[in-house]
Amino acid sequence: MEKKHLHIAAGIIRNSDNKIFITQRSIDSHMGGFWEFPGGKLEQGETPEQALIRELKEEVGITVMHCELIDTIKHDFPDRSISLDFFLVDKWKDEPFGKEGQPSRWVLQSELVADEFPPANRSIVNFLTQNGSC
Repeated sequence: MEKKHLHIAAGIIRNSDNKIFITQRSIDSHMGGFWEFPGGKLEQGETPEQALIRELKEEVGITVMHCELIDTIKHDFPDRSISLDFFLVDKWKDEPFGKEGQPSRWVLQSELVADEFPPANRSIVNFLTQNGSC
């Protein structure tokens, strides 16, 4: 049986205090309970940037004004493979919050903890904590 492939756009929402906004995955979802950079799956015909803008409006209530692709990571699970496009979001309108009721918080970039994120996110978390800027 062929594995399901998912293409996901995720936003690293970073404010001027070098804090990053993260949300917690629903306990009943794949990788439930882990923290994540908000975003979601691309819909048919969408570019990763279009999906990011749509998902961040739906999920955390912000309008992206500027974003930049910083990395694409591929990860295989036993039942699926994913491609994650990580965008740095450094300009937006409105204040992000867990619009779908999910827990959320601001964390200093240097204090992100890779083990609190799904395995597919850990290399980008390590990059962020070691580099200070991107």
